[in-house]
Amino acid sequence: MTREDPFGVVLFESVSHALRAEKIIKAENIPCKLIPVPRQLSSDCGICLRFSTLHKEQVESALAGKLDFFEVALL
Repeated sequence: MTREDPFGVVLFESVSHALRAEKIIKAENIPCKLIPVPRQLSSDCGICLRFSTLHKEQVESALAGKLDFFEVALL
């Protein structure tokens, strides 16, 4: 995953939710990284989880029912 590749982010209400999500996603062997929330997006938390757009459905499925999140956005 490079900076030029299309990516998605998951927005959370707290840093602890973002950290927990990272652990869940990495346990599913989905590449991801915690990053500052992009300027064009907003949330109550200053970090979000970045992932390749190729893994959008996997990310949503892995987090469903395990963790509350605001939204999954593709950038």
